[in-house]
Amino acid sequence: MVKYGVIVVAVLLLGGCSGKQGSTESEQEDREAKAQMQGVWVDAETEDVAFRVEGDTIFYADSTSMPAYFRIISDSLMLASGTRYGIERHSENLFWFKNQNGDLIKLRKAEEADSVVEFVHDKPAVMTYTQQVKRDSVVMYNGERYHWYVAINPTRYKVVLRTYNDDGMEVENVYYDNIMHISVFNGARQLYSSDFRKQQYSGLVPPKFLEEAVLSDMEYSKADAQGLHFIATLCVPDGASCYQAETVISYKGEVTKELIEY
Repeated sequence: MVKYGVIVVAVLLLGGCSGKQGSTESEQEDREAKAQMQGVWVDAETEDVAFRVEGDTIFYADSTSMPAYFRIISDSLMLASGTRYGIERHSENLFWFKNQNGDLIKLRKAEEADSVVEFVHDKPAVMTYTQQVKRDSVVMYNGERYHWYVAINPTRYKVVLRTYNDDGMEVENVYYDNIMHISVFNGARQLYSSDFRKQQYSGLVPPKFLEEAVLSDMEYSKADAQGLHFIATLCVPDGASCYQAETVISYKGEVTKELIEY
């Protein structure tokens, strides 16, 4: 009885190992298919350049899109993000796949050397402020003179936004965030001076939106009994969605923030 039990356990162990090996093999990369992907690919109908493949990286014609690492596994093109596209047909010169909407995208490999000109940018162009922007003005309230300053300071803090290009492929566009500086003076006396980052509005803006948003602007609004009002605008680049938050600097140098518009 003991020997029989040992044999059963051994068979089960072998069966388990066999199953794991099968799973690993099914996820192995098709290197021959990847080799066929090398080169520039264009839309078979419009002749618009879609992307260039070099090694294990896809470079898009859109200068704002980041290069993407990819693999070909089990008749699917898989990006590093985990997004898969089912391959319908693939040869040395043809590549047909289904995008995220289920549309069939038909590409062919470009023969014209001129197509490579589309990819002189291996690093994506970043849409952002390129230099500091300063604003200031003098306002009167209750017989007192106040001088405010706003400076929009570009940074190197990247904001990566996942979106889809014309072929329905997921791409990552990169932008740089900004830091806003506000200073308020009452005559020669400084009431307030500090930087504002988008993270300081985390209690007002949903976390997912804030992750993809850029602190794009800070504008003076008005002066009243509460203090000097400034409007911070947080937007997802290239999107229609923005949040606006009112930032109030009191005459004692205290700060309050409130969401006013979406």
